[in-house]
Amino acid sequence: MGKKLIITEKPSVAMEFAKALKITTKRKDGYLESEDWIITWCVGHLITMSYPEKYDEKLKFWRLDTLPFIPKEWKYEIIPQVQKQFNIVQSLLQREDVEEIYNAGDSGREGEYIQRLVFMMAKPNPKAKMKRVWIDSQTEEEILRGIKEAKDLSYYDSLSDSAYLRAKEDYLIGINFSRLLSIIYGRSLANTIKEEKASISVGRVMTCVLRNGSFKRKRN
Repeated sequence: MGKKLIITEKPSVAMEFAKALKITTKRKDGYLESEDWIITWCVGHLITMSYPEKYDEKLKFWRLDTLPFIPKEWKYEIIPQVQKQFNIVQSLLQREDVEEIYNAGDSGREGEYIQRLVFMMAKPNPKAKMKRVWIDSQTEEEILRGIKEAKDLSYYDSLSDSAYLRAKEDYLIGINFSRLLSIIYGRSLANTIKEEKASISVGRVMTCVLRNGSFKRKRN
């Protein structure tokens, strides 16, 4: 009989799922497993979008003639600090005895994005059914309801598309405007704050919070 694999966004949530499913087996390295269930977790983001220099080494240097940077095909990579957990999750997703995979990421656009990136990079067992657990809390009753009523993963494809588009928008704004403003105003800023070099970081969230952006030393 095949097993069912649940992937949560973080270890603490995985423990709540294990409690609800009455899984009392000893925690293994990066996952829990019983006769019927396997529960593993991300640790927040496991995958990130690649920086421009991964597309072309020359893009490591900030120059006006390389802007705007707009990839034709997007590249992603595993975050080095969490490579080990990604490898664990990938090995579980590819197991031949896994017949159902439950995306139990946080119920929202960001949670959907984190899990979809993992699926994209890990290439799960193609024979396994992919489902989505959508819950409003982590009570035992709500977790069991979410598993029981889990919909096919494709039901949330529009949410996934939205998450990918927002991430790409954030990336393009951050990369291009940070480089542009740093090239134009970086030297003047460095002189003002009495540093050798300075860069100007621009982002959808940080710019709103800090109003005028944030400043840091330029490493290039």
